[in-house]
Amino acid sequence: MPRDPERAARHAMVAQQIRRRGVRDRRVLAALATVPRHPFVPSALRRSAHDDAPLPIGCGQTISQPYMVALMTAAIAPRRHHRVLEVGTGSGYQAAVLAHIVGEVHTVERIAELAAAATARLAALGFHNVACHVGDGAEGWPAAAPYDGILVTAAAPDIPPALLEQLAPGGRIAVPVGDLGLQVLTIAERGTGGVRRWTDCACRFVPLIGPHAFREYR
Repeated sequence: MPRDPERAARHAMVAQQIRRRGVRDRRVLAALATVPRHPFVPSALRRSAHDDAPLPIGCGQTISQPYMVALMTAAIAPRRHHRVLEVGTGSGYQAAVLAHIVGEVHTVERIAELAAAATARLAALGFHNVACHVGDGAEGWPAAAPYDGILVTAAAPDIPPALLEQLAPGGRIAVPVGDLGLQVLTIAERGTGGVRRWTDCACRFVPLIGPHAFREYR
């Protein structure tokens, strides 16, 4: 077996930052303990790859705090047969965590430079069930809809309508909703009687860009 020098750091990250804070989904815990995090972080910051904080990845974007990755992933209750959409590819780490759990991942990134780097990184690491697209993630990716789960890794004033339309019956979406300074993780589920919404914790994400973004970023 090839040596995995980051294994101990990942397991400590899961035990101390994620399981201790109440995330119990065994699929999510296994994914965070297995998917390497350091390749998704700039080389100058790799010693901080498992820190309990978001880190800059360039182009004004960040890789999310490990706990938030776990919390949002668990919020959509992913299963092996699911097709999932991610809005905001960034480094590709969230997509990799999802790909470890579900059958098919589509991820949309507005910044072509980040999308290209994430595509190469995911392929090099063997995540062949992820399709990276360049576009306005707030419009989703209709060609592969509907989705059993949707994750939006950027803040918005509300859940973009196009994403709700692309959610499959029984599917869930998780979005940081609020204002530019602070948001609340908001989850919605499409049921037989309509869409049910609830909230989880306060959070802070980089803003969504485009027609469904905050006025300053439209």
